[in-house]
Amino acid sequence: MRTDPGAMTRPTGYRATGVACGLKKEGRPDLAFLVSDLPAEWAGVFTRNQVKGHSLVRTRNLLECRMPARAVVINSGNANACVGPEGDLAASRMAELAAAAAGCQPDEVLTGSTGVIGKRLDLDRVAHGIAVAGATLGRTPEDAHAAMQAIMTTDRVPKEVSLSFDLCGVGVTLAGMAKGSGMIHPDMATMIAVIVTDAAVSSLVLELALRKACDRSFNRVSVDGDTSVCDMVLLLANGAAGNARLQDPASPDARRFSEALDRLCDRLARAVAKDGEGATKLVEVLVRGAMTPEDARLAASAVARSPLVKTAMFGEDANWGRILTAVGYSGAAFDPGRVSIGLGDLPVCRNGCALDFDEARASEILAGDEILLWIDLGQGESEDHYYTCDFSYEYVRINGSYRT
Repeated sequence: MRTDPGAMTRPTGYRATGVACGLKKEGRPDLAFLVSDLPAEWAGVFTRNQVKGHSLVRTRNLLECRMPARAVVINSGNANACVGPEGDLAASRMAELAAAAAGCQPDEVLTGSTGVIGKRLDLDRVAHGIAVAGATLGRTPEDAHAAMQAIMTTDRVPKEVSLSFDLCGVGVTLAGMAKGSGMIHPDMATMIAVIVTDAAVSSLVLELALRKACDRSFNRVSVDGDTSVCDMVLLLANGAAGNARLQDPASPDARRFSEALDRLCDRLARAVAKDGEGATKLVEVLVRGAMTPEDARLAASAVARSPLVKTAMFGEDANWGRILTAVGYSGAAFDPGRVSIGLGDLPVCRNGCALDFDEARASEILAGDEILLWIDLGQGESEDHYYTCDFSYEYVRINGSYRT
Protein backbone atom coordinates (compact mmCIF):
# COMPACT_ATOMS: atom_id res chain seq x y z
CA MET A 1 0.00 0.00 0.00
CA ARG A 2 1.38 3.39 -0.89
CA THR A 3 0.25 6.96 -1.22
CA ASP A 4 0.73 7.32 -4.94
CA PRO A 5 0.37 10.52 -6.99
CA GLY A 6 -0.74 9.18 -10.35
CA ALA A 7 -2.23 5.99 -8.93
CA MET A 8 -5.12 5.63 -11.36
CA THR A 9 -3.00 4.50 -14.30
CA ARG A 10 -0.94 1.98 -12.32
CA PRO A 11 -3.35 -0.88 -13.15
CA THR A 12 -2.95 -2.13 -16.72
CA GLY A 13 -5.36 -0.84 -19.33
CA TYR A 14 -6.43 2.59 -18.02
CA ARG A 15 -5.91 6.09 -19.37
CA ALA A 16 -6.76 9.31 -17.58
CA THR A 17 -6.55 13.06 -17.66
CA GLY A 18 -7.89 16.20 -16.02
CA VAL A 19 -8.55 19.53 -17.72
CA ALA A 20 -9.95 22.98 -17.03
CA CYS A 21 -13.17 23.81 -18.85
CA GLY A 22 -14.19 26.94 -16.93
CA LEU A 23 -16.58 25.59 -14.29
CA LYS A 24 -14.19 26.60 -11.49
CA LYS A 25 -12.70 29.98 -10.80
CA GLU A 26 -9.14 30.90 -11.74
CA GLY A 27 -8.84 28.27 -14.45
CA ARG A 28 -8.39 25.34 -12.09
CA PRO A 29 -8.88 21.76 -13.42
CA ASP A 30 -12.54 20.80 -13.21
CA LEU A 31 -13.17 17.83 -15.50
CA ALA A 32 -11.72 14.35 -14.97
CA PHE A 33 -11.82 11.65 -17.63
CA LEU A 34 -10.88 8.00 -17.10
CA VAL A 35 -11.06 5.36 -19.84
CA SER A 36 -10.55 1.61 -19.71
CA ASP A 37 -9.14 -0.09 -22.80
CA LEU A 38 -11.39 -3.08 -22.10
CA PRO A 39 -15.03 -3.27 -20.96
CA ALA A 40 -14.97 -3.33 -17.17
CA GLU A 41 -17.33 -4.97 -14.74
CA TRP A 42 -18.23 -2.49 -12.02
CA ALA A 43 -20.06 -1.76 -8.81
CA GLY A 44 -21.15 1.40 -7.05
CA VAL A 45 -22.29 2.70 -3.69
CA PHE A 46 -24.35 5.90 -3.63
CA THR A 47 -25.59 8.51 -1.19
CA ARG A 48 -28.72 7.71 0.81
CA ASN A 49 -29.73 11.35 0.87
CA GLN A 50 -33.23 11.48 -0.64
CA VAL A 51 -32.07 14.43 -2.73
CA LYS A 52 -29.70 13.15 -5.41
CA GLY A 53 -27.74 14.83 -8.18
CA HIS A 54 -28.72 14.14 -11.79
CA SER A 55 -25.32 12.76 -12.83
CA LEU A 56 -25.37 10.33 -9.92
CA VAL A 57 -28.94 9.15 -10.62
CA ARG A 58 -27.96 8.37 -14.20
CA THR A 59 -25.00 6.25 -13.05
CA ARG A 60 -27.05 4.48 -10.39
CA ASN A 61 -29.67 3.58 -13.02
CA LEU A 62 -26.97 2.12 -15.25
CA LEU A 63 -25.87 -0.16 -12.43
CA GLU A 64 -29.28 -1.79 -12.44
CA CYS A 65 -28.82 -2.65 -16.15
CA ARG A 66 -25.55 -4.51 -15.45
CA MET A 67 -23.89 -2.90 -18.45
CA PRO A 68 -20.07 -2.95 -18.58
CA ALA A 69 -18.26 0.36 -18.17
CA ARG A 70 -15.62 1.85 -20.43
CA ALA A 71 -15.28 5.37 -19.06
CA VAL A 72 -15.90 7.68 -16.11
CA VAL A 73 -16.39 11.43 -16.55
CA ILE A 74 -16.70 13.71 -13.52
CA ASN A 75 -16.96 17.46 -13.35
CA SER A 76 -16.32 19.61 -10.30
CA GLY A 77 -17.45 23.17 -9.62
CA ASN A 78 -21.10 22.32 -10.27
CA ALA A 79 -23.14 19.55 -8.62
CA ASN A 80 -25.66 19.29 -11.49
CA ALA A 81 -28.30 18.85 -8.81
CA CYS A 82 -31.80 20.24 -8.19
CA VAL A 83 -32.21 21.85 -11.62
CA GLY A 84 -35.07 19.70 -12.94
CA PRO A 85 -35.15 17.93 -16.33
CA GLU A 86 -32.26 20.08 -17.55
CA GLY A 87 -30.01 18.24 -15.10
CA ASP A 88 -30.97 14.84 -16.50
CA LEU A 89 -30.36 16.08 -20.04
CA ALA A 90 -26.99 17.52 -18.99
CA ALA A 91 -25.90 14.19 -17.50
CA SER A 92 -26.97 12.35 -20.66
CA ARG A 93 -25.16 14.87 -22.85
CA MET A 94 -21.99 14.51 -20.79
CA ALA A 95 -22.15 10.76 -21.37
CA GLU A 96 -22.71 11.16 -25.12
CA LEU A 97 -19.75 13.49 -25.46
CA ALA A 98 -17.51 11.26 -23.37
CA ALA A 99 -18.58 8.16 -25.30
CA ALA A 100 -17.64 9.81 -28.59
CA ALA A 101 -14.23 10.74 -27.17
CA ALA A 102 -13.64 7.26 -25.71
CA GLY A 103 -14.98 5.28 -28.66
CA CYS A 104 -17.75 3.52 -26.76
CA GLN A 105 -21.50 3.68 -26.17
CA PRO A 106 -23.08 6.32 -23.86
CA ASP A 107 -24.42 3.57 -21.60
CA GLU A 108 -20.80 2.51 -21.00
CA VAL A 109 -19.96 5.93 -19.51
CA LEU A 110 -20.42 6.60 -15.78
CA THR A 111 -21.11 10.23 -14.88
CA GLY A 112 -20.49 12.23 -11.72
CA SER A 113 -20.64 15.86 -10.64
CA THR A 114 -19.65 17.76 -7.52
CA GLY A 115 -19.82 21.39 -6.46
CA VAL A 116 -22.54 23.99 -5.97
CA ILE A 117 -26.12 22.69 -5.81
CA GLY A 118 -28.91 24.38 -7.79
CA LYS A 119 -26.77 25.79 -10.58
CA ARG A 120 -27.27 24.73 -14.21
CA LEU A 121 -24.33 23.00 -15.85
CA ASP A 122 -22.73 24.95 -18.68
CA LEU A 123 -22.73 22.28 -21.38
CA ASP A 124 -20.76 24.36 -23.87
CA ARG A 125 -17.86 24.47 -21.44
CA VAL A 126 -18.27 20.79 -20.57
CA ALA A 127 -18.28 19.85 -24.25
CA HIS A 128 -15.06 21.79 -24.82
CA GLY A 129 -13.49 20.15 -21.76
CA ILE A 130 -14.39 16.64 -22.86
CA ALA A 131 -13.00 17.28 -26.34
CA VAL A 132 -9.70 18.45 -24.84
CA ALA A 133 -9.68 15.57 -22.37
CA GLY A 134 -10.31 13.00 -25.06
CA ALA A 135 -7.33 14.29 -27.01
CA THR A 136 -4.99 14.30 -24.00
CA LEU A 137 -5.77 10.96 -22.33
CA GLY A 138 -2.57 9.29 -21.19
CA ARG A 139 -1.08 6.52 -19.07
CA THR A 140 1.54 8.47 -17.14
CA PRO A 141 1.35 9.28 -13.42
CA GLU A 142 1.06 12.94 -14.41
CA ASP A 143 -2.06 12.17 -16.48
CA ALA A 144 -3.64 10.29 -13.59
CA HIS A 145 -2.73 13.00 -11.08
CA ALA A 146 -4.40 15.58 -13.31
CA ALA A 147 -7.64 13.57 -13.04
CA MET A 148 -7.33 13.67 -9.24
CA GLN A 149 -6.84 17.42 -9.25
CA ALA A 150 -9.88 17.90 -11.47
CA ILE A 151 -12.33 16.35 -8.99
CA MET A 152 -11.12 18.37 -5.98
CA THR A 153 -13.33 21.14 -4.56
CA THR A 154 -12.32 22.46 -1.12
CA ASP A 155 -9.78 19.64 -0.73
CA ARG A 156 -6.34 20.87 0.29
CA VAL A 157 -4.48 17.70 -0.69
CA PRO A 158 -5.03 14.98 -3.31
CA LYS A 159 -5.91 11.48 -2.12
CA GLU A 160 -4.44 8.74 -4.32
CA VAL A 161 -3.46 5.23 -3.26
CA SER A 162 -2.32 2.05 -5.01
CA LEU A 163 -1.76 -1.53 -3.92
CA SER A 164 -0.27 -4.50 -5.78
CA PHE A 165 -0.79 -8.14 -4.81
CA ASP A 166 -1.27 -11.63 -6.30
CA LEU A 167 -4.55 -13.24 -7.34
CA CYS A 168 -4.68 -16.75 -8.75
CA GLY A 169 -0.90 -16.60 -9.13
CA VAL A 170 -1.03 -13.41 -11.20
CA GLY A 171 0.10 -9.95 -10.13
CA VAL A 172 -2.73 -7.40 -10.06
CA THR A 173 -3.01 -3.76 -9.03
CA LEU A 174 -5.76 -1.86 -7.23
CA ALA A 175 -5.77 1.94 -7.26
CA GLY A 176 -8.09 4.64 -6.01
CA MET A 177 -8.60 8.37 -5.83
CA ALA A 178 -11.05 10.24 -3.62
CA LYS A 179 -12.21 13.81 -3.17
CA GLY A 180 -13.85 15.03 -0.03
CA SER A 181 -13.24 17.64 2.63
CA GLY A 182 -16.56 18.96 3.94
CA MET A 183 -20.20 17.85 4.07
CA ILE A 184 -18.91 14.45 5.16
CA HIS A 185 -20.98 11.98 7.17
CA PRO A 186 -21.84 8.25 6.91
CA ASP A 187 -24.01 6.90 4.09
CA MET A 188 -21.65 8.84 1.87
CA ALA A 189 -20.85 12.53 2.01
CA THR A 190 -19.51 15.27 -0.29
CA MET A 191 -17.16 12.64 -1.43
CA ILE A 192 -16.51 10.89 -4.71
CA ALA A 193 -14.12 7.98 -5.00
CA VAL A 194 -13.14 6.04 -8.10
CA ILE A 195 -11.30 2.74 -7.67
CA VAL A 196 -9.90 0.70 -10.55
CA THR A 197 -8.21 -2.66 -10.88
CA ASP A 198 -6.80 -4.76 -13.70
CA ALA A 199 -8.02 -7.93 -11.98
CA ALA A 200 -10.81 -9.96 -13.56
CA VAL A 201 -13.64 -9.88 -11.02
CA SER A 202 -17.35 -10.55 -11.44
CA SER A 203 -19.84 -7.78 -10.68
CA LEU A 204 -21.26 -9.87 -7.81
CA VAL A 205 -17.87 -10.15 -6.10
CA LEU A 206 -17.21 -6.46 -6.74
CA GLU A 207 -20.55 -5.42 -5.26
CA LEU A 208 -20.20 -7.49 -2.09
CA ALA A 209 -16.59 -6.45 -1.57
CA LEU A 210 -17.32 -2.76 -2.15
CA ARG A 211 -20.28 -2.61 0.23
CA LYS A 212 -18.25 -4.33 2.93
CA ALA A 213 -15.29 -2.01 2.40
CA CYS A 214 -17.41 1.15 2.39
CA ASP A 215 -19.24 0.20 5.58
CA ARG A 216 -15.94 0.07 7.46
CA SER A 217 -14.26 3.04 5.80
CA PHE A 218 -16.15 5.77 3.96
CA ASN A 219 -19.26 5.16 6.05
CA ARG A 220 -17.17 5.64 9.18
CA VAL A 221 -16.06 9.18 8.34
CA SER A 222 -17.74 12.26 9.77
CA VAL A 223 -16.29 15.72 9.24
CA ASP A 224 -19.32 17.87 10.03
CA GLY A 225 -22.45 15.68 10.18
CA ASP A 226 -23.76 16.78 6.77
CA THR A 227 -24.44 14.44 3.87
CA SER A 228 -24.46 15.68 0.28
CA VAL A 229 -26.38 14.70 -2.85
CA CYS A 230 -23.66 13.69 -5.33
CA ASP A 231 -21.69 11.16 -3.31
CA MET A 232 -20.62 7.85 -4.73
CA VAL A 233 -17.87 5.27 -4.82
CA LEU A 234 -17.26 3.45 -8.11
CA LEU A 235 -15.18 0.29 -8.54
CA LEU A 236 -14.13 -0.91 -12.01
CA ALA A 237 -12.37 -4.18 -12.92
CA ASN A 238 -11.21 -4.59 -16.53
CA GLY A 239 -9.45 -7.99 -16.29
CA ALA A 240 -6.35 -6.81 -18.17
CA ALA A 241 -4.03 -8.59 -15.70
CA GLY A 242 -5.24 -11.95 -17.03
CA ASN A 243 -6.08 -13.74 -13.78
CA ALA A 244 -8.83 -16.34 -13.63
CA ARG A 245 -12.07 -14.36 -13.18
CA LEU A 246 -13.24 -14.24 -9.57
CA GLN A 247 -16.84 -15.44 -9.43
CA ASP A 248 -17.31 -17.09 -6.02
CA PRO A 249 -17.35 -14.51 -3.18
CA ALA A 250 -16.34 -17.25 -0.73
CA SER A 251 -13.21 -18.33 -2.64
CA PRO A 252 -9.79 -17.61 -1.09
CA ASP A 253 -8.84 -15.27 -3.94
CA ALA A 254 -12.11 -13.34 -3.69
CA ARG A 255 -11.52 -12.92 0.03
CA ARG A 256 -7.97 -11.76 -0.71
CA PHE A 257 -9.32 -9.19 -3.16
CA SER A 258 -11.88 -8.03 -0.59
CA GLU A 259 -9.20 -7.62 2.08
CA ALA A 260 -7.05 -5.56 -0.29
CA LEU A 261 -10.03 -3.36 -1.11
CA ASP A 262 -10.72 -2.92 2.63
CA ARG A 263 -7.17 -1.66 3.14
CA LEU A 264 -7.30 0.72 0.18
CA CYS A 265 -10.67 2.21 1.17
CA ASP A 266 -9.56 2.60 4.78
CA ARG A 267 -6.48 4.55 3.66
CA LEU A 268 -8.59 6.83 1.48
CA ALA A 269 -11.18 7.33 4.23
CA ARG A 270 -8.50 8.36 6.72
CA ALA A 271 -7.16 10.81 4.16
CA VAL A 272 -10.64 12.32 3.68
CA ALA A 273 -11.07 12.83 7.44
CA LYS A 274 -7.59 14.29 7.83
CA ASP A 275 -8.31 16.75 5.02
CA GLY A 276 -11.59 17.91 6.57
CA GLU A 277 -12.37 21.54 5.84
CA GLY A 278 -10.22 23.65 8.13
CA ALA A 279 -8.93 20.55 9.95
CA THR A 280 -5.60 20.48 11.73
CA LYS A 281 -5.89 16.95 13.16
CA LEU A 282 -7.16 13.49 12.23
CA VAL A 283 -9.14 12.05 15.14
CA GLU A 284 -9.93 8.34 15.37
CA VAL A 285 -12.73 7.43 17.77
CA LEU A 286 -12.56 3.81 18.94
CA VAL A 287 -15.39 2.33 21.00
CA ARG A 288 -14.93 -1.13 22.48
CA GLY A 289 -16.62 -3.17 25.19
CA ALA A 290 -20.11 -2.48 23.81
CA MET A 291 -23.01 -4.84 24.35
CA THR A 292 -23.89 -4.94 20.62
CA PRO A 293 -22.32 -3.74 17.34
CA GLU A 294 -25.07 -1.14 17.05
CA ASP A 295 -24.27 0.25 20.51
CA ALA A 296 -20.63 0.57 19.49
CA ARG A 297 -21.56 2.35 16.25
CA LEU A 298 -23.97 4.74 17.97
CA ALA A 299 -21.43 5.71 20.61
CA ALA A 300 -18.57 6.22 18.16
CA SER A 301 -20.76 8.22 15.78
CA ALA A 302 -21.96 10.57 18.54
CA VAL A 303 -18.43 11.34 19.70
CA ALA A 304 -17.15 11.81 16.15
CA ARG A 305 -19.81 14.34 15.22
CA SER A 306 -19.91 16.26 18.53
CA PRO A 307 -18.97 19.93 17.91
CA LEU A 308 -17.84 20.21 21.54
CA VAL A 309 -15.48 17.23 21.23
CA LYS A 310 -14.16 18.48 17.90
CA THR A 311 -13.53 22.03 19.16
CA ALA A 312 -11.77 20.60 22.22
CA MET A 313 -9.48 18.68 19.88
CA PHE A 314 -8.70 21.93 18.03
CA GLY A 315 -8.00 23.73 21.29
CA GLU A 316 -5.92 20.77 22.56
CA ASP A 317 -8.08 20.66 25.67
CA ALA A 318 -8.31 17.30 27.49
CA ASN A 319 -11.98 17.92 28.31
CA TRP A 320 -12.96 14.25 28.37
CA GLY A 321 -16.33 15.04 29.95
CA ARG A 322 -17.50 16.09 26.51
CA ILE A 323 -16.67 12.60 25.22
CA LEU A 324 -18.65 10.87 27.96
CA THR A 325 -21.55 13.26 27.48
CA ALA A 326 -21.70 12.46 23.76
CA VAL A 327 -21.77 8.74 24.51
CA GLY A 328 -24.57 9.47 26.98
CA TYR A 329 -26.88 10.96 24.35
CA SER A 330 -25.86 8.54 21.58
CA GLY A 331 -28.66 6.06 22.20
CA ALA A 332 -26.19 3.28 23.04
CA ALA A 333 -27.09 1.04 25.98
CA PHE A 334 -24.44 1.22 28.73
CA ASP A 335 -23.81 1.79 32.43
CA PRO A 336 -21.97 5.12 32.94
CA GLY A 337 -20.31 3.62 36.02
CA ARG A 338 -18.41 1.13 33.85
CA VAL A 339 -17.05 3.48 31.18
CA SER A 340 -13.33 4.17 30.76
CA ILE A 341 -11.87 6.80 28.41
CA GLY A 342 -8.39 7.53 27.13
CA LEU A 343 -6.43 9.87 24.90
CA GLY A 344 -3.91 7.77 23.03
CA ASP A 345 -1.96 5.84 25.68
CA LEU A 346 -3.24 8.07 28.50
CA PRO A 347 -6.31 6.93 30.53
CA VAL A 348 -8.31 9.92 31.78
CA CYS A 349 -11.45 8.24 33.14
CA ARG A 350 -12.01 4.82 34.72
CA ASN A 351 -15.39 3.34 35.67
CA GLY A 352 -17.10 6.66 35.07
CA CYS A 353 -14.79 8.60 37.40
CA ALA A 354 -12.01 11.11 36.76
CA LEU A 355 -8.41 10.00 36.99
CA ASP A 356 -5.58 12.21 38.21
CA PHE A 357 -3.86 12.17 34.82
CA ASP A 358 -0.74 13.96 33.60
CA GLU A 359 -1.96 17.19 31.97
CA ALA A 360 1.42 17.75 30.30
CA ARG A 361 1.22 14.31 28.65
CA ALA A 362 -2.37 15.02 27.59
CA SER A 363 -1.28 18.28 25.98
CA GLU A 364 1.52 16.46 24.16
CA ILE A 365 -0.92 13.88 22.77
CA LEU A 366 -3.45 16.50 21.67
CA ALA A 367 -0.75 18.56 19.96
CA GLY A 368 -0.20 15.74 17.47
CA ASP A 369 -1.76 15.73 14.01
CA GLU A 370 -3.32 12.28 14.58
CA ILE A 371 -5.19 11.55 17.82
CA LEU A 372 -6.85 8.38 19.13
CA LEU A 373 -9.83 8.76 21.45
CA TRP A 374 -10.85 5.43 22.97
CA ILE A 375 -13.92 4.59 24.99
CA ASP A 376 -14.42 1.24 26.72
CA LEU A 377 -18.07 0.78 27.68
CA GLY A 378 -17.29 -2.26 29.84
CA GLN A 379 -20.46 -4.03 28.71
CA GLY A 380 -19.48 -6.69 26.15
CA GLU A 381 -17.23 -7.62 23.22
CA SER A 382 -18.43 -5.39 20.36
CA GLU A 383 -16.41 -2.50 18.97
CA ASP A 384 -16.50 0.08 16.19
CA HIS A 385 -14.61 3.15 15.04
CA TYR A 386 -15.05 6.48 13.28
CA TYR A 387 -12.64 8.86 11.59
CA THR A 388 -13.23 12.55 12.16
CA CYS A 389 -11.25 15.77 12.59
CA ASP A 390 -11.19 18.88 14.70
CA PHE A 391 -13.33 22.00 14.11
CA SER A 392 -11.27 25.14 13.52
CA TYR A 393 -12.01 28.78 12.72
CA GLU A 394 -11.13 27.96 9.12
CA TYR A 395 -14.13 25.63 8.75
CA VAL A 396 -16.49 28.54 9.36
CA ARG A 397 -14.58 30.79 6.93
CA ILE A 398 -14.69 28.19 4.14
CA ASN A 399 -18.37 27.38 4.51
CA GLY A 400 -19.49 30.93 5.17
CA SER A 401 -18.43 31.91 1.64
CA TYR A 402 -18.43 28.60 -0.30
CA ARG A 403 -20.78 29.75 -3.07
CA THR A 404 -19.39 33.26 -3.40
